[in-house]
Amino acid sequence: MFAIVSLVLIIIISMIVVRVATVALTLTGLSNELARFQARSAFTSTGFTTSETEKVMRHPVRRRIIMMLMLFGNAGIVTAVSSLILSFIDADMTPAFWLRIFALIFSVTILWMVSHSAWIDNHISEFIKWALQRWTDLELRDYAGLLHLTDDYIVVEMSVQEDDWLADQSLIRLKLTDEGVLVLGIERADGVYIGAPRGDTVLGVNDVLLLYGKAGTLKNLDERCKGAEGNWEHHKAVEQQQQVILSEQEEQELHEKPAP
Repeated sequence: MFAIVSLVLIIIISMIVVRVATVALTLTGLSNELARFQARSAFTSTGFTTSETEKVMRHPVRRRIIMMLMLFGNAGIVTAVSSLILSFIDADMTPAFWLRIFALIFSVTILWMVSHSAWIDNHISEFIKWALQRWTDLELRDYAGLLHLTDDYIVVEMSVQEDDWLADQSLIRLKLTDEGVLVLGIERADGVYIGAPRGDTVLGVNDVLLLYGKAGTLKNLDERCKGAEGNWEHHKAVEQQQQVILSEQEEQELHEKPAP
């Protein structure tokens, strides 16, 4: 039974380590889904060969987090397997054997329920975030909070294809800001990255753009094709953005208007 308890403790510690790493990666700018995937991949040493891996490993803080995860993961998995083997070695079909099976299944079920509780996850994440910012020297930044990323405003990567409306045009000619879209960066096909590109920057085929704006606008932009139809879509998007600005200004004036 001692081996079963040791195994459960190892699983709990592993879950805590992965959760801490996930929150830390999120605070460096990764999305919660990507941070969770990379943390689990690094901890288990499986599937850590995605296209996002290069971006993770180029970031010094993320690289430190991943390296620590790999070290903890190798030690934790070996220990967990050893404890599992010791739990049932030389065991026969006695009541004690079935008691171990029941204890293991019950413990894993409880841990699974706890790990999938949104309430527990939110509270643990907030505590870990506070602890990391309070007691570590990691240069963490909550970019989601700084950019006010919600269901309306998001940051996405968009690849430029040959028949896209964006292809082979300069930023000043595209006038994406009139649609409410900001180009934060451009990764060229040869790997060169341009941060905060200027208006005379021309977008080439296979460039990957880092864009900030409303989800609907970015989706429309991604589906927009070359030609007159694409220009008309741009015109409608600009008009819609102007209407949004006017509505916001009217709402602000209404709030600032003194009461009679």
